[in-house]
Amino acid sequence: MKINVINTLLFSAGIALASMGCNSATNTHSDADSTALVDSDSVSSQALAAHADITATKTDTAVTGTAHFTSKGDGTVEMTLSLTIPAKANQTIAVHFHEHPDCSDAGKGAHGHWNPTNEAHGKWGVPPFHSGDIGNIQLDKDGKAEVTIASDRWSIGGDEKTNILNRSIIVHSGVDDLKTQPTGNSGSRIGCGPIVQMN
Repeated sequence: MKINVINTLLFSAGIALASMGCNSATNTHSDADSTALVDSDSVSSQALAAHADITATKTDTAVTGTAHFTSKGDGTVEMTLSLTIPAKANQTIAVHFHEHPDCSDAGKGAHGHWNPTNEAHGKWGVPPFHSGDIGNIQLDKDGKAEVTIASDRWSIGGDEKTNILNRSIIVHSGVDDLKTQPTGNSGSRIGCGPIVQMN
């Protein structure tokens, strides 16, 4: 009878240990899953960014500038555009996104305006307008300007109707009249910069 009690106790202890082992293994797996989820969330929350270095397309007009793009948590992309064009001090120039990241042939390699929604050219924010119709920018006495725009019409690596990657920023010599189709009669292309994703 005592032997049976001892055997029963040993058997019960074995089951308990086995159960603890299973629980321990299960908890370890759960912790690993939690870590993986945290890592995944961390990666997905990182903001995407893109950049363009803008340079002159002609030797007779000095143009330098940058455009930095950042994806925001509200589904928009924010662009900060900085330009320096000394020869255009106190003047207004036009800026647009063009179709291709090619600044060859004095910027003509960029082809026409980026217009993925097939709308008429117009004024930014007043439909209809192209998704690349940045429009007119006033330069100061030193030929400098900085503009910030945020839009849900842009994405960094999104679908073909919003993706700004592999486009170009074109700086024009003149003012956009906001009505002449399809370019706004903005003058020659004096600056160009391909938009590329930042690592």
